[in-house]
Amino acid sequence: MTEMSYLDGNMLDGPLRELFAVDLSTAMGRCENCGMVGSMASLHVFSHAPGLIARCPSCEEVMLRLVRGPDQAWLDLRGTTFLQVPMPMEQAHPSPL
Repeated sequence: MTEMSYLDGNMLDGPLRELFAVDLSTAMGRCENCGMVGSMASLHVFSHAPGLIARCPSCEEVMLRLVRGPDQAWLDLRGTTFLQVPMPMEQAHPSPL
């Protein structure tokens, strides 16, 4: 078995910070239940719970859950098979190792 080198999860801090520093309303996602692809802005968001619930506009299945506490947030995207986020062209890309 060949050992592959890896970096710990702290390496993701910069790339993820870049990712979520963009406007996600234009990000495209696919509903895990019905397969509909659409922008995050098209989701139906309900705020009657202790957090936000975003449902597919086609089949009404939950695609996203966001709960915010005073010092942390929980993001659950289990109902979304992918989230395609547009990135500004001038943004630096992490260099490969």
